[in-house]
This record gives sequence, C-alpha cells and structure tokens, in this order.
Amino acid sequence: MGQGQRAGAKKAKGEGAGSPPAQAPRAPYATDPGLSRGRLHPEPESRTRTPFERDRDRIVHASAFRRLKGKTQVFVAHEGDHYRTRLTHSLEVAQIARSVARRLGLDDDLAEALALAHDLGHPPFGHTGEDVLDLCMDGFGGFDHNAQTLRVLTKLERRYPAFDGLNLTWETLEGVVKHNGPLIRHGRALADLPVAIQEYDAHHDLELASWPGAEAQVAAHADDIAYNNHDIDDGLRAGLFTLAELRESVPMVARVAAAVECDYPGLAADLVISETVRRLIGQWADDLVDETERRVARLNPQSAEDVRAAGAPLVGFSDALREEEAGLRRFLMTRMYRHWKVNRSRSQAKRILRQLFDLFLAEPELLPPNWQLGGDGPRGQKTARRVCDYIAGMTDDFAIEEHKRLFTL
Repeated sequence: MGQGQRAGAKKAKGEGAGSPPAQAPRAPYATDPGLSRGRLHPEPESRTRTPFERDRDRIVHASAFRRLKGKTQVFVAHEGDHYRTRLTHSLEVAQIARSVARRLGLDDDLAEALALAHDLGHPPFGHTGEDVLDLCMDGFGGFDHNAQTLRVLTKLERRYPAFDGLNLTWETLEGVVKHNGPLIRHGRALADLPVAIQEYDAHHDLELASWPGAEAQVAAHADDIAYNNHDIDDGLRAGLFTLAELRESVPMVARVAAAVECDYPGLAADLVISETVRRLIGQWADDLVDETERRVARLNPQSAEDVRAAGAPLVGFSDALREEEAGLRRFLMTRMYRHWKVNRSRSQAKRILRQLFDLFLAEPELLPPNWQLGGDGPRGQKTARRVCDYIAGMTDDFAIEEHKRLFTL
C-alpha cells in the first residue's frame, strides 16, 4: 500500500481525520460535584478542586495505591518487567473510564477516581491471593477484595490526624462498593454481605439496594475493557498462546488482526499484536458508548437519582459484544489462566499465604509492632482480621521475602 493509500485508510477508520471529538455536553444524569452528599467527617471545601478531584488526588497519594506496583493479576511480580501490575492496570482503567465518561457527558473526575481505587483491596498474587485469604478467614468473616477496598479507604489508610481512612465523598465510596450493581437484591440481605461493608453501612448508608451512579458503571466496564484486552497482550508476550491460536478461536480478534495486516502488509509480529489490542480497546469503548446512548434514549434519565432508581444498569455493552467477550474469556481461561506455568505460580502463592496466615494467627507477636495493637488473643476475631489486613497489604515480592525470613533457616 502506498503512502497516499495508507493515509486514506487511516482517514477511513477515523484516525487522523480532523480534530478529535469535543467533550459531550454535561448530561442531566451525570453526578454533579456541586450536589455531592459530602464526607462522613465534614471538611472545608477546596478553593481549586471539586470534591471528586480531591478524592482522586487522595487515592493517588495513598500508600495502598503505591503498593499496587508490586501486586500482579496473573503473573508474579518478579516474572518480568513488561507484564501488567495492579498499578499499571488501574492507570489503564482510569484512562478508558475518563475517556468514555467525557464522551457521555459524565463527571470524568469521579469516573477516574473510581477506576484508580477499584483494586486497592486486592491482596498479593491476584485472585489466587483472594481465594486463599477467604479460606483462611473462614469463621472470621471471610475476605472479599471489594470489601477490603472499603476498609483501605475508610480505615486502614492513616494519613490524617482527624480521622482514619481518606474520608472520601459519599459518591466515591458508593461507587467503589456498588460498581458491579446493587449488593442487596435477588434474596441477598445485608447480613449476607462482607462484614466490612455491613459495619461501614451501619453509620454511613451507601444505599446498597440501588444501582450506583453512571460514573461507577462506566468505571466497572472500563475495567472489563482493560483486563480482557491487556490479558491478550500479556498472554501473547509470555508465550502462553500464539496470535494464530487466538484468531482461530476468537472471531473478533481474527477480524481486527486481519484488518491490521491489510493496512500494514509485512508488519512485524510485535506491532501486529500492539495494533490489534489497541483497535480492540477502541471497538469495546465505542460499543460501550453506543449501547449506553441507546439505553439513555430509551430510559431518558433526568438526574443521577434516576440512574440509581432505574432498576437496571444504564451503562453497558451490546449483546453482540457480550457474546464476543464470552468467547474470549473461554479462550483465556483455558489457554492462560489455567496454563501449567500459571498453575505453578498459583500453587506457590497458595502455600506462601496459607503458611504466613497460620503462623501470624498462632503467634501474633511476630507481627510488626504497629500491627499487634488491638488484638484479642491468638485465635480471636480481631487478631485474625488484623493478620488478614497485614497480608492483604503486601506486595508479591514482600510476601515472598517475608515467607523466606520466617520459614527459611
């Protein structure tokens, strides 16, 4: 393809063809920072930032946010510098959430804050770590990463003299807890929820039976876009599967990769992967905006409260894309998440966390001094939760090193 033809192809796809689209006018159903329900502990408002901008900034400066750089999703942190960590994933989710929110006329600062905060409660070693801690906490209230995020934001972060936590706005905390939908529905009661959510809701009602605001729904779907497509990238670069195998099993990937090769004949394999993933992210984001606009036209919400009371999500993907996603998830489950190399890392992680938890629970005096305060005996509820909080805050490498210190002669 000649230079003029290639430029024409880019223009036909909407790339480099004129100015980028302007931000959509503010939607009537967007969350208005001027009407925020405020913070649990009243504070003077900022002269230069909206409440949601302050929330975002507090999250970025939190120690739990910094530790995300050492927590992984699929691969253990020391396996390579190019694989995504919880930190890089959160930044990617935030970029997608902010972009989609702007196109829909929503408050992009709130969407960004929610995206940056959504993984703060994840323990080391990805979902394996969550599964292990939940088993360890059987009889002590269990472990749930979403509830742990709430604990981090409202209790475990200690940066201010007047209160524990970050004292975020009601809208941000609501969005963090409910970003995947109402927690009380389909026969599920408050008593069935994780203890951390029950305890917080008792003195700060997050309206757990309603849908969250549109910004939280955008952040949740931005998470789907990021991890689905970036797991493709990481899996290919790790050699867990090939692009040919992925194309054979996932039609959407096959179509996009074929278009890339048509536009750029002879393109190097690594650039084919990068361009394919980039275009896939764009297609998912476009579908999210288009489907949400269709739902808005049908439901006609006139306020953020209308979104909460809608009885169904306002933001979402089309049925066609959901079907494509299901095929991709099946492929990744078989070829990546259950790959024998990943299984080995998962097995090692299980032993490390289980042994650390059992040792600290039996001998809480081995915890650092600031983690020993407030316990109620070696087998008590408070001690177990404190041990769980300590382990959940670890990075992958810190957990490995702590295990070596305590179990290696």
